[in-house]
Amino acid sequence: MNHLGDYDVIVIGAGHAGIEAAHAAATLGAKTAIFTMSLDSIGNMPCNPSIGGTAKGTLVREVDALGGVMGLAADATYLQSRMLNKGKGPAVHALRVQTDRRRYHEYMKLLLEKTPGLAIHQGEIVRLEVEEGQVRGVVTQLNGEYTAKCVVIATGTNLGGKIFVGDAWFASGPDGMHAANALTESLKAAGLPLRRFKTGTPARVHRRSIDFSRLECQPGDPDDQLQPFSFMTDQPMHNKVECWIAYTNPTTHRIILDNIQRSPLYGGMIEGVGPRYCPSIEDKVVRFAGKDRHPIFVEPCGENTEEMYLQGASSSLPEDVQNDFYRSIVGFENLEIMRPAYAIEYDCVDPTSLEATLESKVVRGLYGAGQFNGTSGYEEAAAQGLLAGLNAARKALGKEQLILPRHTSYLGTLVDDLVTKGVMDPYRMMTSRSEYRLTLRQDNADSRLTPIGREYGLVQADRWEKFQNTQNILEAERRRLHETHLRTADLRAAMEQAGLEPAAEGGIAEELLRRPEIHYDLVAQIIGRGDQITSMLAERLETEIKYAGYIARQDRMIRDVARHEKTLIPEDFSYSGLTGLTLEAREKLARIRPKNLGQAGRIPGVSPSDVAQLSIALAAKK
Repeated sequence: MNHLGDYDVIVIGAGHAGIEAAHAAATLGAKTAIFTMSLDSIGNMPCNPSIGGTAKGTLVREVDALGGVMGLAADATYLQSRMLNKGKGPAVHALRVQTDRRRYHEYMKLLLEKTPGLAIHQGEIVRLEVEEGQVRGVVTQLNGEYTAKCVVIATGTNLGGKIFVGDAWFASGPDGMHAANALTESLKAAGLPLRRFKTGTPARVHRRSIDFSRLECQPGDPDDQLQPFSFMTDQPMHNKVECWIAYTNPTTHRIILDNIQRSPLYGGMIEGVGPRYCPSIEDKVVRFAGKDRHPIFVEPCGENTEEMYLQGASSSLPEDVQNDFYRSIVGFENLEIMRPAYAIEYDCVDPTSLEATLESKVVRGLYGAGQFNGTSGYEEAAAQGLLAGLNAARKALGKEQLILPRHTSYLGTLVDDLVTKGVMDPYRMMTSRSEYRLTLRQDNADSRLTPIGREYGLVQADRWEKFQNTQNILEAERRRLHETHLRTADLRAAMEQAGLEPAAEGGIAEELLRRPEIHYDLVAQIIGRGDQITSMLAERLETEIKYAGYIARQDRMIRDVARHEKTLIPEDFSYSGLTGLTLEAREKLARIRPKNLGQAGRIPGVSPSDVAQLSIALAAKK
């Protein structure tokens, strides 16, 4: 074996999780290396070429607020931008962009290459070096040995990857990449509890074979309404492409059902558990038998390619069946499949074996991120990668690690769900998973997290200066709205011009904005816009004013819950003698070993009465 280098942090994998992990660790001053099986796969988008969406868009903003890079890359490479759920409340507004997947890869590869203190290696990691429960380094396929104080595993779907198309299968990662099989055995030997999950992707097809005149057009938002993901992005934005919607039909469903046993998912070849909230088209047809159609979103893969992505139509059926059912769809009659749909099965870890820092409880100094932790989605991966890389670097440098409570962020919610509740299928972030979603909006991610990123060393001076400037702008405008009175005549005239029922009388601008029919732009017609108030900041101000009562109520709930979070449970606490707890509660508490009473209460099978008994026992011990 050849000793080739010594590092503070080594990151295995250069997908969305690995990129954020390596960038965060190097930014904190840790000597860092990232390993990927191919430099051409850095930042690859093996599934849909898009960033954001419901809840996911908030994660991207949170990554950005903490000093991560996904938001910057998305802003630099987007093709079309849309704000989802605008007809609903602000808690579920979600930014989503269609992305040029090749330019995204190029952006991320160059970003890593320009990151000081980061070494980039092409090579497969086949073994972890572990001594007495502590990671010591890694070994490559070419017998190269690299030592490290901490290692982050961000292997995506490559770990033990197996591709299925009908009755054909072969060992592979996504997009024809090699599967990482040797590392699985090393992880098992180290004692990590692994399981098999599965995901899939639809066909990529040629643009010229689609009759767009028979599809529904899905344009982006008007250019003057476009918002960036990154709080650092200032340049004007405009959409470059259109997306489209097609629909399956009863003929499509009949073809799928007639061949359902040829699907490896239903034929028993696939062992892994698939994603509940992103099912294959055959799953949709079987599970939702009463629906006579399902939407398929036709999206470009880039500006300089004719490949189109069929979101919502992933499948593992044989190629001949794919040809038949895709071509049964209106507008797809002459469809040319460039890359067939496939399912992929892979290895991941049981996330309850991780700390809230994303460090393994089994092997100290080993961190997990992304699909290795049982999640799905680029955004979930990037968020975990940032936290894992930050904590790995801080541990290697002898500094305190970061734990984000649930009430701080969707990232905190995601990690708490993983390590406390575990997962039965690939975890996807959704707004419904957070009990604090009104305060965890995408528009205020910087207020919530940038000070934390600054404290822990990831937010650099330029971002911190921009953040402080934004907060000053917002505070000045809040003060102006609180102090400015609108005359009744002016308000009535503006409302009549806007086609609204005139108000009875004027008043303080802030109080008037609490009314559902009055918006910032209407008030600004009378008193002018505040200095440097963009449409994005105006919407944020209006939300905070209109929902002030609800936000205050949620803040009180957060303070109440925080009492439980502050009740710490000693690491060596014994649950076996607590006869007041149910047997299930004792077993799960002993296995997961929650850090505090709040986390204990969120473990499935631990009831409120169990928490009460545990609280009494902790008080007595104290």
